[in-house]
Order: sequence, then C-alpha cells, then structure tokens
Amino acid sequence: MENTQIEKQLKAAADLNRIKLLACMKNGEVCVCDFVDVLGISQPAVSQHLRKLKEAGIITERKVGTWKHYRLVEDQTPLMKGILEQIQPLNGGNCDTDCCH
Repeated sequence: MENTQIEKQLKAAADLNRIKLLACMKNGEVCVCDFVDVLGISQPAVSQHLRKLKEAGIITERKVGTWKHYRLVEDQTPLMKGILEQIQPLNGGNCDTDCCH
C-alpha cells in the first residue's frame, strides 16, 4: 500500500463522526437518511464525511431512487481491517421513512 493511501485512510478514520459512520456500516448497508439521525448534523455535513470515507477507499455507495446507500468496501486494506476491528458496531440502519421504499 502506498503512503498516500495510508495517509488518506488514517485521516478519514481520525474523526469521531466518521468513526460513528463506520460503526453504523459494520452491520451492513445504511441509507444516508439514517446517518443524519445518528450524527445529529445536517445532511450536507454527513455527505462531506461520507465523501472523505469514499475517497479513501473505505466505503462504497449505490443509488436507490434519489437516495444513496453506503456500505463498507469488502476488500479492506490490512490497515483498515485493524481499525475496523476496534470499532464497535452501532445500530444505524433504521430507515423508517419512505425514502428507501
């Protein structure tokens, strides 16, 4: 792994809100609308955190209608595997709105 990739991943994982996002995704795919509730911040702020995780190659997204769903990349680097092992799962996939249906 290149040093630039290591730097991107460490910077992406070095934020409490992004750690919470990763904790939510440990249980599987999560709709962006759920992250707003979990973090208690605006949707644009959530999107910025998700963008950093995606650019670091830690998460991936898929579009469902007008909403995006995020999940952890299956083939994580050894560095990220070690970090993710230390993060306790957080229930974040409770989309009870009509956004996903």
